[in-house]
Amino acid sequence: MQKLVVVKRYSFGCWNFILYIILILYGGNDAKMSRNTDRTIYQLFAMEPQDQTAIVGSRVTLPCRVVNKSGQLQWTKDDFGLGTLRNLSGFERYRMIGSDEEGDYSLDISPVMLDDDAKYQCQVGPGKDGTPGIRSKFAKLSVLVPPEAPKIVQGDFLTTTEDREIELECVSMGGKPAAEIIWIDGHGNVITDGIEYVREPLQDARRFTAKSILKITPKREYHNTTLTCQAQNTADRSYRSARLQLEVKYAPKVRIFAAGEILSNGRLTEGTELRLTCRADANPPELTFVWFVGDELAEENHTSELIISNVSRKYHDTAVRCVVQNAVGKGEESVSLDICYGPTFRELPKSVEADVDTNVSLHCDVDGNPTPEIIWLHESTDQIIASGSNVTLAVTSSTAGNYLCKASVQGFPIVEAGATIFLRGPPLIRSPRQQYGTLSERGQLECKAFAVPRPKLISWSFNGHELNTSQPELAGYTVIDDFLSDGVRSVLMIASCLREHFGSYNCTVANEYGIDFVEIDFISKESKNVSAIFLGSLGGITFLILIVVIGTCLCSARIKKKHLPPADVIPKYDEKDYVHHRYTAESRNDIQEVDKEAMTVNLKLSMRSTESPCAVSLTSPSVASKIDSSNYRCTSDYSNSLSILQCKSSQCSIGYMHYSSDLKPAAPPLLQSFNINNVDNPSVCKQRSPTIQ
Repeated sequence: MQKLVVVKRYSFGCWNFILYIILILYGGNDAKMSRNTDRTIYQLFAMEPQDQTAIVGSRVTLPCRVVNKSGQLQWTKDDFGLGTLRNLSGFERYRMIGSDEEGDYSLDISPVMLDDDAKYQCQVGPGKDGTPGIRSKFAKLSVLVPPEAPKIVQGDFLTTTEDREIELECVSMGGKPAAEIIWIDGHGNVITDGIEYVREPLQDARRFTAKSILKITPKREYHNTTLTCQAQNTADRSYRSARLQLEVKYAPKVRIFAAGEILSNGRLTEGTELRLTCRADANPPELTFVWFVGDELAEENHTSELIISNVSRKYHDTAVRCVVQNAVGKGEESVSLDICYGPTFRELPKSVEADVDTNVSLHCDVDGNPTPEIIWLHESTDQIIASGSNVTLAVTSSTAGNYLCKASVQGFPIVEAGATIFLRGPPLIRSPRQQYGTLSERGQLECKAFAVPRPKLISWSFNGHELNTSQPELAGYTVIDDFLSDGVRSVLMIASCLREHFGSYNCTVANEYGIDFVEIDFISKESKNVSAIFLGSLGGITFLILIVVIGTCLCSARIKKKHLPPADVIPKYDEKDYVHHRYTAESRNDIQEVDKEAMTVNLKLSMRSTESPCAVSLTSPSVASKIDSSNYRCTSDYSNSLSILQCKSSQCSIGYMHYSSDLKPAAPPLLQSFNINNVDNPSVCKQRSPTIQ
């Protein structure tokens, strides 16, 4: 019967259903206990409070449900009783909600304050029938407090200087838990380096002050940007922020422009105008400009623009520098000029002397930008034999000669220079055999000789006597020797020509490979003029005679046409015609005989010259008689006035000279004393050299 009563009392609501199940489970024991204890009913917690977290200003409910409540129920806060009445007088924000019928005595707190952060317990006192009191477990209510809006200690505006470290501090107070603080730069990037975080509790020991200290070295990129400090905690996930605008003072950042573009790898053509502009980014913007071209201060150095009206190759690879300064410091930038210019020779190619079967090199040093293209041409064949500044050749008779170095740069004229490979050998004189002068005027005789290597001996003689210009009696003579790349040009100067100065002069040239000499007839121009007048008169007379003869022939032809003789009549010869005919025939015979004699002489001379393998020609038998004939042989066909020194070895050939049979020049005195043994060149003639005694 008692079981039915209990069930009936708690038959309402879902909690009653739960209690019903509990009673069924423990019904047997309860019945026994009630029989043994005079039917006592115990108080039980159907629901106990649990730990909770609440944000200040929100609402929170701590549940507490009791079954078979018979004693008084109260809530405690940190073991302090709040009261037994549901409205909990004295605590305006606290009240017990629910109903006695349901056994619901939950504690409702609204709005939650920081003071509500405590431990709570639901307690039921002993019942009247001796039922023991019960207590729930403690429930911890944690109250979260959003932090205050952060503040930057340095304010909202700061002026600083580039590359100088500054320290910024952002503070967020009153947060529970302590606020999390982050920094964001002016470009929206989170700053992670150089940050120190500090948390300090407040006096209530529940809330905290959070500090974030940022150490940063501003760059010019930070100028006129804003640094942001953001703070938040779990009580409020929305960020609160503070901002600081930076003004960064920095030295000029310099850039050089040419024609509006950044100057980089751009070539300038020689002769054009160069206009450079110097632009600087700086704070403060009050700037001064200075230009340097190389290490020298430019003339126009106080403006942001530099003009070079005529760019020459001397500026190639020259550094142009712009220096800009403000109150913070200075900045600079330099560019290297790349001037495009045509080719020029730094050093002209040099001719070389060489023996046969040796190697020689020719060098052509050319300056230009871009680097010139160089080719070598052999002038005799006009063929390209090599490219590049150097060429190496094996010396032969075909490779000796003139070579041309040509250098080109696109857009500019081609430049060229020549060099010669000279084969070493004896001298060869190439001067006119007849030279002229005027009485009472200054005269000169030229002796030009091809001689490689350079001659060791140059001598003049007149009428068999050597002209030593150091002798007082020969003071009127002066010799000027001009050494050329391929020989020598010797000029014998006569201060004032007298009749005794005209005559036969001998020029002798010798080097270590051999010797050559020539007779030069110095003739007065007056005699030349007389001959010219005579020949001119003779030509005029001949011309007149020719006209008369032609006229006579024409007249005779006309008469013959008018008076033709009979065919069978033999014409009579007039005595005058006979004489004229005879004279003409005899003259023709004489002329033919003279021509034949001249041809014979020329032919003999030509044959003898081709037969002679020797290169030295002597003009006097006295000289020939003094030559050691053990290694040389002279042909017996020549007269005394044309003696040829003949070498047994064909390698000794150094050229030859012929003189007509009517000339009998004396041998030069110096030739008689010149010893060819003094010449060192064993590669040219391996026979024993002749000695002129």
